[in-house]
Amino acid sequence: MTAALKAIRHLKGRLVFCRGDGSRWTNTTMRAGIKRQEKRAGLRVTGWHVLRHSFCSHLAMRGAAAIAIKELAGHSSIAVTNRYKHLAPGGAARNAIALLETGRQVGDSAEELA
Repeated sequence: MTAALKAIRHLKGRLVFCRGDGSRWTNTTMRAGIKRQEKRAGLRVTGWHVLRHSFCSHLAMRGAAAIAIKELAGHSSIAVTNRYKHLAPGGAARNAIALLETGRQVGDSAEELA
């Protein structure tokens, strides 16, 4: 996915979805643009909200911390992000206990522990 987005990114900036000069779209332009791109890709037209929801859901399903999802999604509060916690595998408590059982800490690599 990252490679695909980098391949279509605008040459005048880091944005994928932008105006011809590389500047940000307005909200109206964004809605029209995503609709056009979804149709062009043969996808069901859903809009930005569904893409954002899918992004958050997949992070939660892979065990990302709620605070990380909040920051990446730009949610206004952790309460908004907590709507995704039911998707987390085994829940946060089980993941925390697993850290104790393995003796690993955030930042440890598998090679360092072997």
